[in-house]
Amino acid sequence: MAERTATLNNMVRDKQAKEGKYLTFSMANEEYGIGILKVKEIIGMMPVTPVPRTPGYVKGVINLRGKVIPVIDLRLRFGMPQAEYTDRTCIIVVDVTTSAGELQMGIVVDSVSEVLNIKPEEIDPTPSFGTNLQTEYIMGMAKMDAGVKILLDINQVLNQDETELLRKVA
Repeated sequence: MAERTATLNNMVRDKQAKEGKYLTFSMANEEYGIGILKVKEIIGMMPVTPVPRTPGYVKGVINLRGKVIPVIDLRLRFGMPQAEYTDRTCIIVVDVTTSAGELQMGIVVDSVSEVLNIKPEEIDPTPSFGTNLQTEYIMGMAKMDAGVKILLDINQVLNQDETELLRKVA
């Protein structure tokens, strides 16, 4: 009984830790969210300088007010088909916490939607998809009137080797 109570208490604390404001965006007709505190700014698509010998999802780097920022295409990172960039395509500049410290990077998304305040009761845990799928980057699923939004842990979208590669690129 005590174990079950402890498990329930942990689940409640976990949901409360995930509550807050999220910047929502779309890719391939799906809605995603990133904690607003991780977002530095949103910029329109701009020329990206390619960097040779990087994975296909690494688009290159941009010069943002004198700072070189690596940019990844989140669609490609998630194994989705590449899409033509439109006037709604944008780069979200985020702070990622890595074992070597903070790293700013840009993520290309189809379009930015809105900022939502998500309550704990609206968040479900990540469903189990079996052992072959890696879902560490999914914090939870937000149940909204318009459907489900996938809440991303931006710190887990790239593994340690990949963040080190981006650090070197920048």
